[in-house]
Amino acid sequence: MKTSEISGFYKRSPKERLETVKDMTGLTDEEAELLQSTGSLKLELADRMIENVVGAIPIPLGVAVNFLVNSKDYLIPMAIEEPSVVAAASYGAKMARSGGGFHTSSTNPIMIGQVQAVGIKDPFKARLAILEAKEQILEKANEQDPMLVSAGGGAKDLEVKVIDASTGSMVITELQVDCRDAMGANAVNTMAEAVAPMIERITGGRVYLRIVSNLATRRLARAWAVIAKDAVGGKEVVDGIIQAYAFAAADPYRAATHNKGILNGIIAVVQATCNDHRAVEAGAHAYAARSGRYMPLTVWEENAAGDLVGSIELPLAVGIIGGATKVHPIAKITLKILGVKSATELGEVMAAVGLAQNLAALRALAHEGIQRGHMSLHARNMAIAAGATGDLVDRIVERLVEERKVRLDRALELMEDYKKKGIID
Repeated sequence: MKTSEISGFYKRSPKERLETVKDMTGLTDEEAELLQSTGSLKLELADRMIENVVGAIPIPLGVAVNFLVNSKDYLIPMAIEEPSVVAAASYGAKMARSGGGFHTSSTNPIMIGQVQAVGIKDPFKARLAILEAKEQILEKANEQDPMLVSAGGGAKDLEVKVIDASTGSMVITELQVDCRDAMGANAVNTMAEAVAPMIERITGGRVYLRIVSNLATRRLARAWAVIAKDAVGGKEVVDGIIQAYAFAAADPYRAATHNKGILNGIIAVVQATCNDHRAVEAGAHAYAARSGRYMPLTVWEENAAGDLVGSIELPLAVGIIGGATKVHPIAKITLKILGVKSATELGEVMAAVGLAQNLAALRALAHEGIQRGHMSLHARNMAIAAGATGDLVDRIVERLVEERKVRLDRALELMEDYKKKGIID
């Protein structure tokens, strides 16, 4: 039986790790070769993806292990330049695995499209008029994407609100569009554009903005896990993690860093699958502030047995079709590695990754300090930046960590020392 619980995965060479991933996910030799090529995005393809292309910038792609989500094993591709993130996600998943792994749920993949109408004499009367015309408006919206409708998606409902802005009252019509396995921004924007003239006729006002909202409060993903107290280091560590959460819940300055750590994991998966990380991050932070106070996206508690219980909820507007997810050659492979069958499943797995990342970070903070685990990985970057290669990287890393001077200037000094001793040219 194949499992994502892989001991010593980090000790293997990149080639050995890839062989393991190939065996577990059924990658072809061609796909594996493409993953190993840092120049896998051809210039011709890049030129069609964005404007003014001059090249492409590779980001390291790692695989987090140990993830058990709804009793299913996953290997998690993560694209990120920051050290310790992949290791932390794997460690968090290992701790959660001891208690049965992660459990998830989600809402339907509903995105919101907003149509802004202004210059209306009686905005509340206009609101009611729009609601009376709801069926015709939804019909017009769904005419724009018959393929989405045939797949069970499309505009399902609408809401109308009157808001007071600095320029006067505005009537905002909000289409609720089931985007199925797409992120859906393009479909929603097209529908909002199409119904705008109808909104103008009904209200007698002027429509300006017709655009998707990235605060996808109707497209939520949730994950939760019970972590045995012994798996995190005992009651004292459980108490420390809960105190760290309480700090974030009481102080937005701490909450911002708390949530940044969660998004370290989530955004790494978003980037690996070529989803829109700007949309996900904007939605997450806005959701964290929905009460009027900026709050942590996770909750940590202690159950009656003294074990740690963690949960997360946030909007995750991601897709497995459309956009770059089906254009970028690496995104096709990372989705194959993940093995997800729907955008909803992808969002739930991402939520589990965010919870695992937060667990590992809070444990480090509560137990040993964040720098201890991060130090050797950061030292490796310093050694490479100083020009070290091969075994010399490990020697310099060992010295930097031992001296607790993980700085570029010290790495350069060590390089000079090795040159004087004739160890390197």
